[in-house]
Amino acid sequence: MNQHRILVVDDEPQIQRFLNPALTASGYEVLLASTAAEAERLIATSAPDLVILDLGLPDKDGKEVIETVRAFSEVPIIVLSARDRETEKIASLDLGANDYVEKPFGIGELLARVRTALRQKAAGASVPSRFEANGLVVDMTKRIVTRNSEEVHLTRKEYQLLVHLVLHAGMVVTHRQLLASVWGGAHVEDLQYLRVFIGQLRSKIEDDANNPQFIRTEPGVGYRFIAE
Repeated sequence: MNQHRILVVDDEPQIQRFLNPALTASGYEVLLASTAAEAERLIATSAPDLVILDLGLPDKDGKEVIETVRAFSEVPIIVLSARDRETEKIASLDLGANDYVEKPFGIGELLARVRTALRQKAAGASVPSRFEANGLVVDMTKRIVTRNSEEVHLTRKEYQLLVHLVLHAGMVVTHRQLLASVWGGAHVEDLQYLRVFIGQLRSKIEDDANNPQFIRTEPGVGYRFIAE
């Protein structure tokens, strides 16, 4: 099995000193960059399998790095930043980041997000035809959804919404991404519309819609489908 290569982009030496051994101990090869220019060069020349990116870089905002990188690479990007404003999270994700972890952070949580992003990358090579987690089965060939072996009857939009979420299981998906994917670009501001459909979907697949097991809310940002 090839060793995954992770690029850490952060201008704080203490973050680099913390992440480098932690990632190495978890079996990853680590590359380090302190500036946007260095990060973009390494992504283009060293082909990392994943990028952990700080937004507050000395030469360019991290969101600009995401935009630049997405023009030539689909490498998974996990934003790691002290900026906790919802607008920063949403902008980063809408520009193409795969996930967002706030500083201060726990290394266990970050490593879990790294594993999820790498699994998503591996799965992206071929779209799965069947998804299964905790008694929920989504058969995308037959377009059938079951929960604990009983068929769940979904409307066309509910089914499309569920499929988009499970194909990004473990990753946060923004409101705009869901609305654009399921309803089209003209509906990216219809947040209440999305909330209604999420509520309907939860009522059909969750044991307790008020304490969801599968579809978790990322306040102000979007939703994350939990598959563990």
